[in-house]
Amino acid sequence: MSQESTSRTTAGPERPRELGDPFRYGVYLRPDPATCLAVTTVTTQVRAQYGFVSAGAFPPHATLVGSQHVGRDEAALEEALDEALRDRPGFTVHNAGVRPLGIGYVYDVHHRENGSVNTDLLDLASAVDAAVAPLRVPMANPKENVFDPAGFSAHLSLVSHDLYERPDLAAEVGAYVGDLPVPFSREFRGDTVTLYRTTSEDWTGRWWRTLRWEHLRTWRLG
Repeated sequence: MSQESTSRTTAGPERPRELGDPFRYGVYLRPDPATCLAVTTVTTQVRAQYGFVSAGAFPPHATLVGSQHVGRDEAALEEALDEALRDRPGFTVHNAGVRPLGIGYVYDVHHRENGSVNTDLLDLASAVDAAVAPLRVPMANPKENVFDPAGFSAHLSLVSHDLYERPDLAAEVGAYVGDLPVPFSREFRGDTVTLYRTTSEDWTGRWWRTLRWEHLRTWRLG
């Protein structure tokens, strides 16, 4: 399994905050480049038409675990993921296209082409969560995205938190996204796991308006 790293820079908090602030960490499955292009095209169009920024504030990804509070021990986090991902094989991911999920709209990558749950993806999320769990630092904002097999639904976000502020636009935006002539891969290889450090000026409020992120590490599955 090949591994790639990037240089790291850290900045201290501007004022006293909870232990580990201002950082949160996300471990993501990165889709293939064609699907990444589709996600950024859709989110750019949604921003241009409606001013929505939440889904496009992140790099294209399917969350394995997100909003993780682990203090600042990034080395321990990477070591735990090294162990969890070592010798783990890649697998096929099916993209069922645009679907509603919660308040927003996503590319549904949770199921196989026959409609059954993609257990390979479910198992990967479970392994990543088990690796991160011992390092978590309890915090209030935002609540960590802990893996729950019953509630887990792998997806690539296209429209998300902005609709909490503008629920009146939900149907219109959904129709707009569904009509965009944006090609995407119906299948791609799930073999790229990424680690990101994220920060926001206010995790207690509309954090997506000031979200910043930095890529820390990529793991390629066998």
